[in-house]
Amino acid sequence: MSHKSDLIAQDIEAYLHQHQHKSLLRFLTCGSVDDGKSTLIGRLLYDSKMIFEDQLAALEADSKKVGTQGGDIDFALLVDGLAAEREQGITIDVAYRFFSTDRRKFIVADTPGHEQYTRNMVTGASTADAAIILIDARKGVLTQTRRHSYLVSLLGIRHVVLAVNKMDLVDWSQEVFDAIVGEYRDFADQIGIKAFTAIPMSALKGDNITDSSERSPWYAGPPLMRWLEEAPVEDDLQEKPFRMPVQWVNRPDLDFRGFSGQVASGVIRPGDKVKALPSGRESTVARIVTFTGDLPQAVAGQSVTITLADEIDVSRGDVLAASGRPPEVADQFEATIVWFDDEALLPGRPYLLKLGTRTVQAQVAEPKHKVNVNTLEKLAATRLELNEIGVANLSLSAPIAFDPYADNKDLGGFILIDRITNRTVGAGMLHFALRRSHNIHWQATDVGKASRAAQKGQTPKVLWFTGLSGAGKSTIANLVEKRLHADGRHTYLLDGDNVRHGLNRDLGFTEEDRVENIRRVGEVAKLMADAGLIVLTAFISPFRAERRMVREMLPDGEFVEVFVDTPLAHAEQRDVKGLYKKARAGELKNFTGIDSPYEAPESAEIRIDTTATSAEQAAEQIVAWLDRGGAG
Repeated sequence: MSHKSDLIAQDIEAYLHQHQHKSLLRFLTCGSVDDGKSTLIGRLLYDSKMIFEDQLAALEADSKKVGTQGGDIDFALLVDGLAAEREQGITIDVAYRFFSTDRRKFIVADTPGHEQYTRNMVTGASTADAAIILIDARKGVLTQTRRHSYLVSLLGIRHVVLAVNKMDLVDWSQEVFDAIVGEYRDFADQIGIKAFTAIPMSALKGDNITDSSERSPWYAGPPLMRWLEEAPVEDDLQEKPFRMPVQWVNRPDLDFRGFSGQVASGVIRPGDKVKALPSGRESTVARIVTFTGDLPQAVAGQSVTITLADEIDVSRGDVLAASGRPPEVADQFEATIVWFDDEALLPGRPYLLKLGTRTVQAQVAEPKHKVNVNTLEKLAATRLELNEIGVANLSLSAPIAFDPYADNKDLGGFILIDRITNRTVGAGMLHFALRRSHNIHWQATDVGKASRAAQKGQTPKVLWFTGLSGAGKSTIANLVEKRLHADGRHTYLLDGDNVRHGLNRDLGFTEEDRVENIRRVGEVAKLMADAGLIVLTAFISPFRAERRMVREMLPDGEFVEVFVDTPLAHAEQRDVKGLYKKARAGELKNFTGIDSPYEAPESAEIRIDTTATSAEQAAEQIVAWLDRGGAG
């Protein structure tokens, strides 16, 4: 199967030692549809003899059955394994393949060419050291060529091959090749690709793949395989300051406490001073421990356990760094975001951000702009849709240690996760910390929440009434406040309509504005609860994510979700304000229950069935719940 080596027969142990210590290059192929990406990878696997005999037999049979080469070997079938890929003749998912030569090992990612699979391409590119951008010589530089080249530049891939494929179909014309290279160079200059190697080739026929082709005597550069073997692997990470995100606190017994993780950059030795971030505490490295014994040093890419001379507090998600050159710590940033999800990114909605081994809550502000990657034009945007790329500010729930992505991919690249479904919905690159992240600090006060509540003789609560328009939220909340006020409780009612006359008068009813509406109200309710009040809010608040966001702003037990459960048909029958009628007539857009969803609570503390309970009875039920101290 594998490439032949004389060492296999002469000294198998020497061969295995040589193979183990070969450098590894990760690269991807990208470009437009039908440029020959999968065929190129299949050819590389075939020429490097990385195909088992049974695989080759299956490939020959599949080529006759579903291939596109008239019965000849269709190398693309080695990579395109999904039924949908073979039926359509396209690549949909990212396919990773391993192969090796006498000089180097390779992991190659075959990425989709279609625009709707941009997220798959970004996934494949995120770990690549080099990129092969294919162009069909008959078609030249296309939209997807520009899109993928922009993403390659954005993700910091510095070693690039421009593979002008299918040269056999243009009679190996040097004029065609030179024109394509000139057009691409103009675009590469605009997006920051400082250098690239252009190679004319035919992936199907094998020209300029492993050996120089006689069909292109005018080309004096290397064939692709030689370029791959000689391309410099990113080894400058060892020259950068030491960084290691802590993945696990290793405590097998009372006498050992170490911090395990993979060194992201730099070199570390026993005796070196390190700083734990974000806490800023310092210590000295005592040992560098591995399964096979202690090491005199560890370098970027190695997974180790580090023990410290001092008992300082270090947890999973913290970063151990060189004391003299630590990363920054901040909780607000500017970042580029690539959106992966079918549901749009909504400014203000809480997501989880994972950077290295640390996960925190994040909110994305309204994008400053999105980028048309085909023209590089910066466009105004209020949200990001599937596969769109934009620049926005982020606010995190806690400070994190980071480096700009341009300096360190491991400490500057992040993913965004939906908090309800746990789907990865986006990826991003941190640019820099916002100044206010460093300049604004929490000011301690002498009179606190406990003393304010004690003065009022009550326990602060936020009663969050949610339900469809017309369900009776405001009516019930008003009755509850009257009862509490009569009992001498200190309250305040925040009503959805009233708030939009002042605090939120600038917001409409798009999904983005609804998210921001609830975020602002949540912050106000939190301040009022801090003043010791019992706060009542009456808002449709249709999305679970935002109600959960407000719940997490408050201490456990302080947020009380009151689900005013009214079926849509009943709410529509009441329609006191005539809103449903307007929505049905198309006069009101984004109306909850009609053309905008309502996500009912899954485990509200109090549920009011308005089909069986009057508003007065509902108020009694809620006050009784409070009087019982929140018991069911």
